[in-house]
This record gives sequence, structure tokens and C-alpha cells, in this order.
Amino acid sequence: MAKPSAQDLSRRERQIMDIVYRRDRVTVAHVREELPDPPSYSAVRAMLRVLEEKGHLKHEQDGPRYVYIATVPRERARDSALQRLLTTFFDDSAEQAVAALLDMSAADLSEEDLDRLSDLIERAREEGR
Repeated sequence: MAKPSAQDLSRRERQIMDIVYRRDRVTVAHVREELPDPPSYSAVRAMLRVLEEKGHLKHEQDGPRYVYIATVPRERARDSALQRLLTTFFDDSAEQAVAALLDMSAADLSEEDLDRLSDLIERAREEGR
């Protein structure tokens, strides 16, 4: 089976995966609680089954219900999503992406946030030498 890719997800499937990563383990009821404009129980169950067929989820039996769990750890999914974002919108440039993020959120960053970012930049400089 091919590795699951977020590129093969519909908007609704991505919303479901966001819920799964936020909660770690979900049932159909959990997903319906958190989805905007949730479809019927059977429609959510069908979407979870499709995500399982695509390799994004697995399930465990918990009494009468299924509990769904992501097959790809959140960190690996995050790294893959960030790489796609860099490639798609920033010509594979981390510098361009960071600059765009800073432009968007500069007013929201605290002194502590800026200090942490500065420390990360300094560490990257040292590791690059």
C-alpha cells in the first residue's frame, strides 16, 4: 500500500483528520460534534471508512463502536504538510515562509516569542557553520 498523502484528501477529509490529530482517538460522534455543518452519522462513518481505505486511519473496536486513530504520527504529517506548503507557495524557501509568517503575525508576537525565534535562528546559524 502506498504511503498516505494529505494531497489525496478532500476538504472534509482534512477537517476530519484535524479532529483526529487534535483528539488522538475519535468516534463518529466525536467527529460529528466538531465538524462544521456535520453530515449524517452514516455519512461521517463512510468518510472515516474512506480515510481508513486511503491509509490515513485505522480503527479499534471499543464495545459496540469503532474508535479511529491516525496511522501517521502528527509530527510526520506536520512535516509533510509543511514541505508541501514550502514547495507550493514559497519555492522551497524556508526564509520566504518565515518572512510571510512574521509579516502576518508580527503584532501578535510577544517579547518571549521573539526571543525564542531569535534563539532558533542563532542555533541554525551555529549548526550551519
